[in-house]
Amino acid sequence: MSPAPAAVTVVGIGADGWPGLAPVSQEALSDAEVIIGGPRQLDLLPAGCRAERIAWPSPLRPAVPGLLAAHAGRRVCVLASGDPMFFGIGRTLAEELGPARLRVLPHPSSVSYACARLGMPLEEAEVVSLVGRPIAALTAALHHDRHLLVLSSGAATPAEVAAHLRAHGYGPSRMTVLEQLGSRAERRVDGTADDWPHAPGDALNVIAVTCRRAPGALRLPLTPGLPDEAFEHDGQLTKRHVRAVTLAALAPAPGELLWDVGGGSGSIAVEWMRAHRTCRAISIERDPVRAARITRNAERLGTPGLRVVTGPAPAALAGLPSPDAVFIGGGLTAPGLLDACWEALPAGGRLVANTVTLESEALLTDRYRRHGGELTRLAVAHAAPVGGFTGWRQAMPVTQWSVVKPGPQTQDDPRPTGDPAP
Repeated sequence: MSPAPAAVTVVGIGADGWPGLAPVSQEALSDAEVIIGGPRQLDLLPAGCRAERIAWPSPLRPAVPGLLAAHAGRRVCVLASGDPMFFGIGRTLAEELGPARLRVLPHPSSVSYACARLGMPLEEAEVVSLVGRPIAALTAALHHDRHLLVLSSGAATPAEVAAHLRAHGYGPSRMTVLEQLGSRAERRVDGTADDWPHAPGDALNVIAVTCRRAPGALRLPLTPGLPDEAFEHDGQLTKRHVRAVTLAALAPAPGELLWDVGGGSGSIAVEWMRAHRTCRAISIERDPVRAARITRNAERLGTPGLRVVTGPAPAALAGLPSPDAVFIGGGLTAPGLLDACWEALPAGGRLVANTVTLESEALLTDRYRRHGGELTRLAVAHAAPVGGFTGWRQAMPVTQWSVVKPGPQTQDDPRPTGDPAP
């Protein structure tokens, strides 16, 4: 049996390098036999640190177990930028080794430095990391008058952020790029996204954004029920008012996973993921054209992590991770679909199904009789011209079945449930 990896000390270091380290961090690095870090971080160490220096390979995460095992029994230090537990390597090491085998010596993060330079209360700044993440991750954070701190992935990121803000109706937003925070080479440049004038600067930068929505730009609220025009669709769209009721029944919570079966335009899955940054969703859609459209909607509305599975349900459900909630927006009459979704749910999981057809409504009525829950008819009418007057134009009524799967986890859930099917 190979020896267990030694306990690891993680040292946060800033752009000010060795002089900016606390004595305890300098001592840990001087005493180390092996120091692992990025090339830029390793170059900040003086010659007096005589440990073997190892640069992280790429990709980093798969290499961590082997690299730590290779140096089991030695005094290992890992260098991290700023605070290792803030979007840093500390999380990966804690998951790999366990917190008890980790000693973390943090340094002020770039976000702390940025707030200090801008006179911005740290608790009022929303942090968005674009390090190893698509720029679409920024979209969900765009709200008028909000202050964002964007962790940059390189010298080109400020211009990319400016272009993204313009494309999403936030061209008037004020941008400040802070480079080499904490070092003697610290630099600040300012401008607006509409006319960002600066060439790429230092790769080590943080971008402060004060969001300003342009007149006429589409407003995307936090509550469920985004405007229908926010989505690209071919008519297969859960409309705004029904969508809001559906999300309320699905009841997303941080970290939970949704199956969106019969995704259509992906509107339910997108809004589920917008409820909290840790919410996850898988949209299952049999039509490849619609599946591609779901991906585009997810990118445009700030949920690029939405996973799209192309194929017919229930066959396409095989092998998917267990959901916390399931929404069925299409294909209810497919043989075995309802049973497969019900079986996949753990105790306490929620299932919501919508339909406008009598055939599917009969299926939902049967499941309501067997499993309980709530059976609801949703009817929405919109005012529309009738000659020279105004009248109501009725949309097709939607029958919705929502249910919580019985089990120990449902004891605190106030919604009604029924007995399991015999």
